[in-house]
Amino acid sequence: MAVSGLIMLGYLVAHVAGNLKVFFGPEEFNAYGHWLRVMGAPVLHHHWALWLVRIVLLAAVAAHAVSAYQLSRRDLKARPTAYVHRRKRASYATRTMRWGGIILGLFIVWHLLDLTTGTVHPGGFEEGKPYQNVVDTFSTWYGDIVYITAMLALGLHVRHGFWSAAQTLGLGNARRERALKFLANALALVLTAGFVSVPVAVMTGVVS
Repeated sequence: MAVSGLIMLGYLVAHVAGNLKVFFGPEEFNAYGHWLRVMGAPVLHHHWALWLVRIVLLAAVAAHAVSAYQLSRRDLKARPTAYVHRRKRASYATRTMRWGGIILGLFIVWHLLDLTTGTVHPGGFEEGKPYQNVVDTFSTWYGDIVYITAMLALGLHVRHGFWSAAQTLGLGNARRERALKFLANALALVLTAGFVSVPVAVMTGVVS
């Protein structure tokens, strides 16, 4: 759970940095999209590096989902009956980790069908023109709602997940607790703000 989560977190940091190139205009953003398809050339063939990244991410998502299911089953097996006395109320992020994971899983499917394959893309999907496709998606009210809702769930998931991963991997202790909590909050805030800024920019006409 922890290792697969950190792999995906590393991808998210790179992904949000790439997404923010949309603010530099269609030429630069489309060039970035083209680079993703040819990165590693001429050592690697066209699309090979991109598919390698996709396979690693798919494996990480699958490992994360399986781990979540196994941990959930262990929790139920260890405590098949409810507590007589209510335990201390957990944080909002902790209580919504499972639902957040489900929301993000469904969002990944929608996101790929929208901006990778174009299957559910509004208007005419243009292969090799990610800038125009992004503008199309976020020019619809439902595209904005789906994306922003998923990014808010992502922020909560990262905030709690990073902290949990640090504890699982033995990085947490009393001395580092404040720094780790700050880093978890900062990562969640930066990622959420970075991703959400794109649909907001399209809605407000900053990106068009």
